[in-house]
Amino acid sequence: MGSSADEAITIRRAEPSDYEGYASVFEGATAQSETMQLPFPSREVWKKRLAEAPPGAHQLVALIGGRLVGNSGLMPAHHSPRRAHAAHFGLSVHDDFQGKGVGRALITAVIDLADRWTPFTRIELTVFHDNARAIALYKSVGFEQEGVFRQYVLRNGVYVDAIAMARIRPKG
Repeated sequence: MGSSADEAITIRRAEPSDYEGYASVFEGATAQSETMQLPFPSREVWKKRLAEAPPGAHQLVALIGGRLVGNSGLMPAHHSPRRAHAAHFGLSVHDDFQGKGVGRALITAVIDLADRWTPFTRIELTVFHDNARAIALYKSVGFEQEGVFRQYVLRNGVYVDAIAMARIRPKG
């Protein structure tokens, strides 16, 4: 079930009660193959992760018609004060809502949050080398490739490469 063109995407901060929606997103084949999450996600694990978010974490969700259809996170990259300017970014969109602007809405909101309300001047992410759609999205909002992690993760029984990308806050 997808969304019609007139259904608006609403972005808001994630709440612990969103755990069912998170689990639903990560039940999808795309979320499992394009993220570091394992198949068969536990609702209790998501409930605990949302209730016990790490300090400095910013988790956002995308809703269409009241249904949670995507999520993103902006997490401090490291506990060292020397890396206080850097954050790691993650994104996932429900399989039924891929290609409908949900990912772009989430990443745009995260970048706005980072640029205007946090000390983060560097946003880092990893993306699998063959995820052309995600790579194109990230490049379109200012991320640049910085390197390749060879045999980075086990996916469907095969080790695959990932690309390291980052966006530096524009001066201005």
